[in-house]
Amino acid sequence: MSHANQVPLRRPLEPRDPHEAHRVATPLELFFDLIFVVAISSAAAAWHHGLVAGHYSQVISFLMVFFAIWWAWMNYTWFASAYERDDVVYRLLTFTIMVGALMLAAGVPALFDTGQSVLLVAGYAVMRFAMVAMWLRAAAGHPERRHTALRYAGGIALVQLLWIGRILVDGSGWLMATFWLLVVAELLVPVVAERHGVTPFHPHHIAERYALLTIITLGEVILASVQAVQGALAQGRERGLLLVIVGGVLIVFSMWWLYFKRDHVPLFERSVRTTFTVGYGHYAIFASVAATGAGLAAAVDVVQGHGHTTPRAVGLALGLSVATYVGTLTTMHASVGQYPVETLGGVMVAVAAIVIGAVGMPVGTTVFLLGMLLAAAVAHSAVTSGLATSGATEGLDVAGVATSHE
Repeated sequence: MSHANQVPLRRPLEPRDPHEAHRVATPLELFFDLIFVVAISSAAAAWHHGLVAGHYSQVISFLMVFFAIWWAWMNYTWFASAYERDDVVYRLLTFTIMVGALMLAAGVPALFDTGQSVLLVAGYAVMRFAMVAMWLRAAAGHPERRHTALRYAGGIALVQLLWIGRILVDGSGWLMATFWLLVVAELLVPVVAERHGVTPFHPHHIAERYALLTIITLGEVILASVQAVQGALAQGRERGLLLVIVGGVLIVFSMWWLYFKRDHVPLFERSVRTTFTVGYGHYAIFASVAATGAGLAAAVDVVQGHGHTTPRAVGLALGLSVATYVGTLTTMHASVGQYPVETLGGVMVAVAAIVIGAVGMPVGTTVFLLGMLLAAAVAHSAVTSGLATSGATEGLDVAGVATSHE
């Protein structure tokens, strides 16, 4: 006879073992990611419409919204890696953060239109104060890291109060200045909190969590692109779509390949500084993937003659997104001993992507060439990895022969 999985109402939020075997993402974490991709999709859609309308300055709004989404996701993810203990209170607090993400997503259009959104700020506040409650539970359940947890709770609460107060700020200049000042404050909270005690995160679990959000965000790119193509086909406008479709597929598949060509666990094991750099650096990974989806959807609109933008503008937006993605991955991999030829190849691909986007060719041609460029990068990576593996194998064979003759 089967028994229901009994979840306790409340239990001490003790730390997880950072060396726990077979640690994987939980169903709750996967559900959490799906909710956050709704917010990512909302931000990407707003940038897509801004790009098509020729409102290029809205890329700043996209980057601002994406910071809020990414930061809330990342804070919860690292906390869960260290302290996830499934009970009713933990689930309810997680659901609260998810509700905040949905509120944030609903407030995105207002932010793009006016530069302010009370609903978006309210959604962010819901997420952040729920994290304060999480850290207070960790302070009670983990006496050895009590001060670290309390620093997190206090820092998050203080910065969040400043975000709420920012609603009263008027004028685009002040809004922009206060936003970036508070971003710096947000980024400093973990640095200050972890100074006297690092929380026991699980490197394999963290690497998997980042990889899963990358996959889901790539899925959002495919969905946005397919919906744009469907809209064009529904209007009987198939002409010119082939190059965009083929190029878009090559871009998305190649992005997946380039991300997973290496194991990312060593990135989170090397040192505290590298861990922070890679964790923060994934902002550029996630944002560039989402921006690529917006660019591909805009490319479909341009091919069909919609909007008030130009092929050069859409091409440059796509080229910069691709270049950011490749450049960030290259930098991360170089930090853990990537072969110099791979690093050089990554730099060349990033520069080439910007050049292709800036030339101003027909947008279908630009998308196709970007797809071919990334496909070539994948082929280059496969060849260099194969040669490296072959060289290592030959080295082992030589060593084995030498040993056998001694």
